[in-house]
Amino acid sequence: MILGSDIHASAVAIDGQGVLILGPSGSGKSTLALRLIGSGGILIGDDRIALRRDKEEVIAAPPDRIAGLIEARGIGLIRTEFAPAPVRLVVDLGREERERLPPIRHTAVMDMSRPLVLGPLSDHLCPAICLLLRGGRLDPEADL
Repeated sequence: MILGSDIHASAVAIDGQGVLILGPSGSGKSTLALRLIGSGGILIGDDRIALRRDKEEVIAAPPDRIAGLIEARGIGLIRTEFAPAPVRLVVDLGREERERLPPIRHTAVMDMSRPLVLGPLSDHLCPAICLLLRGGRLDPEADL
């Protein structure tokens, strides 16, 4: 459950839908964010994310001091466009998905339920997130 308004995370918007990326230091949060940006996403923020409730939405935005900056290991800080967006999906790179066809999982973000995808970072995670946000997914327990 994510309660705080300023958390250690990265976030990217795909077609205006925010993906909140969680995980311990070194788990690949910035790497996944860079891959999502390379696939057409827009940075929300890297390393720290400010969350706020707006009615039935949780809005993710960067803290002012690091807005528009993302870390690329071995390169340094890169400046890019950024925009706040509502959180539609949470990806936790610190928790491993053990099931091949997992049930649809959820987590609470500021008392709002959001779909949850577990890591770790893999080659197919970036395109799968893009497709998931654009097309949804089937629940193997209910839809097959």
